[in-house]
Amino acid sequence: MDSPSEIGQSDSNRWIMFRKLIYMQRDVPEYAIPLHTRRMNVTTLRHFILLSETLHFGRSSTRANISTSALSRHIRQLETELNVSLFERDNRTVELTAAGHKFQRYARDAVQQWEQICFELTDPAEQLQGEVSLYCSVTASHSILFDLLNNFRPAHPGVEIRLQTGDPEHAIARVLALEEDLAIAARPESLPPGVSFKPIRVSPLVFIAPKESADLSLAQLPPDDPAAWRQIPMILAASGIARKRVDTWFRALDVTPKIYAQVAGNEAIVSMVSLGLGVGVVPKIVLDNSPHATRVCMLDVDPELDAYDLGLFTLKRHLQNPLVRAFWSLVADSG
Repeated sequence: MDSPSEIGQSDSNRWIMFRKLIYMQRDVPEYAIPLHTRRMNVTTLRHFILLSETLHFGRSSTRANISTSALSRHIRQLETELNVSLFERDNRTVELTAAGHKFQRYARDAVQQWEQICFELTDPAEQLQGEVSLYCSVTASHSILFDLLNNFRPAHPGVEIRLQTGDPEHAIARVLALEEDLAIAARPESLPPGVSFKPIRVSPLVFIAPKESADLSLAQLPPDDPAAWRQIPMILAASGIARKRVDTWFRALDVTPKIYAQVAGNEAIVSMVSLGLGVGVVPKIVLDNSPHATRVCMLDVDPELDAYDLGLFTLKRHLQNPLVRAFWSLVADSG
């Protein structure tokens, strides 16, 4: 059996050959291949990506299963080979430099290319091994991802899912930036070039109000006439698909809404409405999974808002990756 050092050396050699192959395909002689390309290996790039995401040497070294001093040494060696500073660091903070941001995109793309060629050279009969990164909201992790993982895990026990939760508004941007392989979010009016979408479920976009409130303007809901909406304190998403649809709805009534709060994240909207602070608009799937659902009620408004088309996003080229393709196949094709 190969020793750990032999395994690491083998991985490094395969990486060097992979980078040389790219230059050979471009008719670049070996003596002209940049020094950092000849020395850099995929492990170093993975360590850089970890640190660029966490901006914390301790957490990154733990995830990489190496010492903090070893991680710091790898980053210094990488910066020496590139002849640039990738991070600004002091005793308290770590931040990417402008060069670090540029190199981050390169590193993610290079590692994905490396993993892709490894998959293509692997016997199809072998069990899938590796990592898939996925981004979604907390609500989606409870209501959608739970069932997907229950089906995925038994079929592919060798694949690790790296999950990041946050505001769904950022989902597509994170996929485009190569920060994630996949994301679960609502489909926008038009997809960016190179992005694939697979629908999972439809969720109505609903107005919600507190069941109890000391605010007299919330005593009669929904309002009898459009003008009365001007007096209703609204708690809305700061941006994103829901906000665009609400703004369009109010414009059709010729009403400028009275904004009480603009919030990042639908879960927070439900929480604020439950406190009696105003009326909000959220996808019904968020309300159904909220611990505050019993303290709010849905309003019957006319016309209704267009529903959310929730589904899975990835880059089209990522579907060549067997790991991404395996997760993608969990969702049945529509129609």
